[in-house]
Amino acid sequence: MGFFDGLRGARAAQFQSGSASSNAIELTKRHPTVSLSKQGAVTGNLRVNLSWRMRTSDIGGPDRSGGLLRHPLKLFKPDMVQAHTQGMVNVDLDMGCLYELTDGSRGVVQPLGNLLGDLNDPPYVKLSGDDRFGSPSGETLYVNLDHAEEIKRLLVFVYIYDQTPAFDRTHALVTLYPSNGPRIEIALDERHPQARSCAVLLLENVKGELVVRREVKFVYGFQAELDRLYGWGLQWGRGYKTKA
Repeated sequence: MGFFDGLRGARAAQFQSGSASSNAIELTKRHPTVSLSKQGAVTGNLRVNLSWRMRTSDIGGPDRSGGLLRHPLKLFKPDMVQAHTQGMVNVDLDMGCLYELTDGSRGVVQPLGNLLGDLNDPPYVKLSGDDRFGSPSGETLYVNLDHAEEIKRLLVFVYIYDQTPAFDRTHALVTLYPSNGPRIEIALDERHPQARSCAVLLLENVKGELVVRREVKFVYGFQAELDRLYGWGLQWGRGYKTKA
């Protein structure tokens, strides 16, 4: 079976960063892992959400560094940052998931090719769909952890459509909402202007313990390059995004 190295989808949402929000675990380079097993979150549905917004400087937002001497009260006013709309700028982020089950089956869940997965049958991963033009909720992936013993590893990745601004022009955040315990946040805040894809996190079953590990590895290609980096061994063919 061939899988696609192509692209489809767009979404946008505003969000709070991990440092500014409460009741959240922020995975960083210094603290890259968290155990879902230890916080009793290995049952029910794990919700994985991708949200993003444009950097203020890229959409003509106010310059916080200038004018404060003349207007000091501006320091206490929030930036007016808009979510993505068609009329503003063409940024197109997508989320997908490479999966490997304990029986050896491997594949991908992504919007292209309508490979949206299944929550109650293998691979026990389902994508909410592809919002082409942005929405407050972003895009969401669900993982059925009632079948955690059948899941060997999941690689959640984000890619950006060709001929659009790269990751360094967006504030992108991937948030995990376990069935128990605090949410888990991974910010894609590193500057890689030419990168087109990013391996965000790896969810692994390590000797019966379900562990989330921050990856945030940017590559200049798409799914096939992520496959080679993590040794999935799938066959990929070039896919194209249909015009709306």
